[in-house]
Amino acid sequence: MRGEEKYRMILNAAKLVFAREGFYNSKVSEIAREAHVADGTIYLYFKNKDDILISLFEEELTRIIKEVRTELDALQEPRDRFIKFCTNHLVMIESDRHLAEVIQVELRQSNKFMREYKNKYFLAYLNIIAEIISDGQSKGVFNKDIKPEIASRMIFGSLDELSTHLITSKRKRYDVHEIAREVACYFLDGLTQAQAAI
Repeated sequence: MRGEEKYRMILNAAKLVFAREGFYNSKVSEIAREAHVADGTIYLYFKNKDDILISLFEEELTRIIKEVRTELDALQEPRDRFIKFCTNHLVMIESDRHLAEVIQVELRQSNKFMREYKNKYFLAYLNIIAEIISDGQSKGVFNKDIKPEIASRMIFGSLDELSTHLITSKRKRYDVHEIAREVACYFLDGLTQAQAAI
């Protein structure tokens, strides 16, 4: 248990340091100091700074996926499940600003992550959206011509851009629940008015 606790302490410290200093400016020694461990202790658990960043991402996304699936399992209607997914994504960004800063900004500063990392965790997250769409198609709620794997990336892209905007905005101007519902409605109902001529 002590080893597991130190591992968690280091990751939590890294989250704070990366968010505060930026990935490139952060030093392993700063993470060690924040975690209240010796510098050498870091290397018992991680190879280098990139490894800490990727491990942080994997641990947090694994937790997020589990929580999202639990909440979605309580809902049956595809539209409700889609709105819930969008809401959870944006609420997560608002509820842990340090984590959001790391995932939205700092993670993309790592060349190792962007070029070499095979991101199965991200694909698992995208697959949740694809599953919602496929379920809606099987129930006759969503258009069967839609390709779930393409639509999931489009939807994530929209949420991702909004998340970055929320993180980098100097002042809070939006309610994330309202934004999530609006995003969901764009995809669920489109931008045209009912019975509008095309």
